Amino acid sequence: MQYLDIDYLDKIKIISEPISTPKRVTKEEIKETIKYFKGNKNYKQIKALVLLGANSGLRAQELYQLQQGDIDIEARTVYINHNRDKGQSTKTGRSRISFFTEHARVALNEYISEFCNGFRLEHLFGKYHLEQLFKDAPIRVKDLRKAFSQEWTKKGGNYAVKEILMGHSIKKSVDLQYYTILTNEELKRVYDKIMR
Repeated sequence: MQYLDIDYLDKIKIISEPISTPKRVTKEEIKETIKYFKGNKNYKQIKALVLLGANSGLRAQELYQLQQGDIDIEARTVYINHNRDKGQSTKTGRSRISFFTEHARVALNEYISEFCNGFRLEHLFGKYHLEQLFKDAPIRVKDLRKAFSQEWTKKGGNYAVKEILMGHSIKKSVDLQYYTILTNEELKRVYDKIMR
């Protein structure tokens, strides 16, 4: 516009870059959220969702899309699939894996045992029903991802591994694109060292 010598250019106010302060999500808030739902008929489902989300780094939408076959309870592994035919998508368009703790494994095992016993839901964690349940809860489902990221950083976890587990885009990182190549077993070893 300067090159074209536009006369009203001086009247355009440039918006300053917004300052973003991320929400802090503590272990206490995770416990408080689980306690908030005590007595709810969906308690096992909610507890499994909260512990899985806070320990795996999945986006809320990725949690909502999980199907029973996407979780390996014994290996404490969750498969985040990008498969549009099954109604599953990821932000980057790539499938990945993440892991979860023993506490989350126990909660998932309790919930999935019940889920397989007569319940016929398409997804383990139905989005609309859970959004309604979490409306007045201490934290939202999307905050669980923040809890994982903050806990990982507090414990001194490797930043590149966190980026991989959380499914961040690697396009802006030369290191992640060309140098950091880890097998699933190596990722799990790093995860267990930090999160167990």
